[in-house]
Amino acid sequence: MIRDIAHITIEADTPLKVGSNASDFLQDSPIQRDWNGLPMILGTSIAGVLRKDFKGDVKDIFGEESGSKVIFSNALLLDEHKRVCEELLLEKSNFLKLFDNLPIREHTAITDKGVADEHSKFDEEVVYKGSRFKFSIEMLEDREAFDKILKLLQSSSFRLGGGRTKGFGKFQVLEISRQSYTKDSYETYSSSLNYSLGGEASASPKGGAKAPHPINHINYTLKIRPDDFFMFGSGFGDSDADSTPVYERVIDYDKKDLTKEMILIPASSIKGALAHRTNYHYNLQNGLFIGDENARTTISELFGEAKNSKKDINGSRGKILISDYFQKDKKEIKTFDHVAIDRFTGGGIDGALFQEKTIAQKDEWKIEILLEKGVDRPYIEAFESALKDICNGMLPLGGMTTKGHGVFTGEVLKDGEKI
Repeated sequence: MIRDIAHITIEADTPLKVGSNASDFLQDSPIQRDWNGLPMILGTSIAGVLRKDFKGDVKDIFGEESGSKVIFSNALLLDEHKRVCEELLLEKSNFLKLFDNLPIREHTAITDKGVADEHSKFDEEVVYKGSRFKFSIEMLEDREAFDKILKLLQSSSFRLGGGRTKGFGKFQVLEISRQSYTKDSYETYSSSLNYSLGGEASASPKGGAKAPHPINHINYTLKIRPDDFFMFGSGFGDSDADSTPVYERVIDYDKKDLTKEMILIPASSIKGALAHRTNYHYNLQNGLFIGDENARTTISELFGEAKNSKKDINGSRGKILISDYFQKDKKEIKTFDHVAIDRFTGGGIDGALFQEKTIAQKDEWKIEILLEKGVDRPYIEAFESALKDICNGMLPLGGMTTKGHGVFTGEVLKDGEKI
């Protein structure tokens, strides 16, 4: 019998949401952690995603009644020395202590009318962008299927964890080392992820070649610049302003530390704006107006919808993948002072002065969006019309759009061609 084994090292291109299906007094949705309290990705999660996307005899490879031919280990966090912590730590290093307090994303559930649902605020704990994990795959006597799985891992549409349609779970494969074992040589193999296989290795260094775009997706790229100011709100204030943009830090393994705060454009914010503008264009094209029960079709067809037993909605997965975007270079801020106005008198309300911080730099922002192929043409046309609205300044993004913020202009590319 021949066993093919690979050790895979990955790096998160966006934050990861690896949920634990638990809650505590501080968070609604904390992440999965290992015996040392460090982030981890369960092997069952990796296997589940691969099983769903695998093209071939799924039952034969991943098993059903006869058992599986492939075994996945848990994906464990790499420390500053690029090793996994497989033993119980008596004390964490300063680098590993950075993962004790992770970023928290604030969310509000939105109704089909585009407004916040009552009592629907919730938060999610996510793992830093830049975090690195390592796991193993062991395949029994099927090298062709083994190669397919490794290739699937490197696809730009492959995501791990939850929230894949909200911008989470994108990663790049940094290294794959593999080796084949016979019955005799397998006796010397160690299951430790720190064990060197000593066989064939392929590396994709950070900043190197990008993963190929999947053939089963349409690739859209928004190249946009802000006309003036914009702000994707954090939901919090600071010592200078009552309302601030959302920032987030990233793990840097070269410096063995967190980076400075980076400007963040959350994919969920872009997705929300696109969903409702796409629905508008689809309804306009098909003469569907208020009161028509078919007027909500587009959002569920392209963007999915949550399960709701009270409304007899089964739920569906979205067909659009948008990734969070981080601006690494600089952070230029403009603070505005405001006074709340009395709607009756038209004068300022006493004690109602407030401030807001906005982003004031006009760099180009490049947002990549993947859309599954096989969607009916009318839905695609409506979606592309919404993308054009962003590039024409007709669909502002972020918060405070009624004050003139969030207007962008630019161009949209479809598989590299301008539309």
